[in-house]
Amino acid sequence: MNRIFVLTLLLLLLLQACQPDAEKSTDSEVPRNEIIPVRVMPVKKESASMTIRCSGIFTTDDETYLSFKTGGIIDNIFVKEGDAVKEGQVLARLKLTEINAQVAQARLAYEKAVRDYQRVENLYKDSVATLEQYQNARTGLELSTRQLEAANFNRAYSEIKAVANGFVLKKMSSEGQVIGAGTPVLLTNGAGRNQWKLKTAVSDREWAVIRSGDQATVTTDIIPGKTYQAVVTRKSEGSEMVGGSFSIELTLDDPITGLAAGLYGKATINASQQEEFWKIPYETLLDGNAQSGYVFITEDGQRVRKIPVTVARLDRDHVYVTSGLQDGYQLIVSGSAYLREGSLIKVVE
Repeated sequence: MNRIFVLTLLLLLLLQACQPDAEKSTDSEVPRNEIIPVRVMPVKKESASMTIRCSGIFTTDDETYLSFKTGGIIDNIFVKEGDAVKEGQVLARLKLTEINAQVAQARLAYEKAVRDYQRVENLYKDSVATLEQYQNARTGLELSTRQLEAANFNRAYSEIKAVANGFVLKKMSSEGQVIGAGTPVLLTNGAGRNQWKLKTAVSDREWAVIRSGDQATVTTDIIPGKTYQAVVTRKSEGSEMVGGSFSIELTLDDPITGLAAGLYGKATINASQQEEFWKIPYETLLDGNAQSGYVFITEDGQRVRKIPVTVARLDRDHVYVTSGLQDGYQLIVSGSAYLREGSLIKVVE
């Protein structure tokens, strides 16, 4: 008897525990044939200039990697990173023992070629030497002359000189190091002229609407409260290997003092090309993921459709859609939480 009572009590408790969930699930479901009141708004494509905000680093257009024309042992590097340099200033030099020997050899060969040519020329005038001997002597003199010029040229470029007034940005080698021809030793720029550029990165869509010559404004935290005018002077023709972004170069209209290469700046670019889009309320976008999402629309005011859209950008209140919508669609702006594909609706004011 007690066992029957206990089993009956447990069964009643189990039924009582399950009852609220069943009621809840029944109440939350909206029958497919129930008419749901919604509010709608018409969509229409708009066009406007795009304003692009980005950040980048300041640099100059004459950053130069300096190296020696010939290989050898570095004898002296006369500057360090951050030093100011003047055009023509000697910055580094190789040990010249081997190079001077090559110049001396070329000079001796040239002097011998001059003597040989003069001797053969006199003999040719006396009809003792042949025309072939005379031509060979003249060719030998030309060869030795060019060899001496090449040796003197290599001697001149066995030291590094500043190509413009500016600063040493980076020192990549040290004294006593054996270095090959063309290996960078110093990186310099022409910041002494204060002609600065801002290199920044933008997305593929932003890159597509930016044109060379578009106006921009630039600011930097280093000089607070100042805004500088700039212009787009270069667009990259390919994406960066890291990150996949596209490079944009802005040239500031006026020289600026107090900057250094590598400092950060912010830019606002006013793209001249018009951008076409549908501007919809933020709350109408469903399942947003990166540049995609869904919205509910109605064409007949009675049933809904769920369609995918492509999102270009967002602001505080609006989503800018570039594909998926059409002019004349009625976009559902309220009641979408209860909707699904094919739901019946009633449009209310």
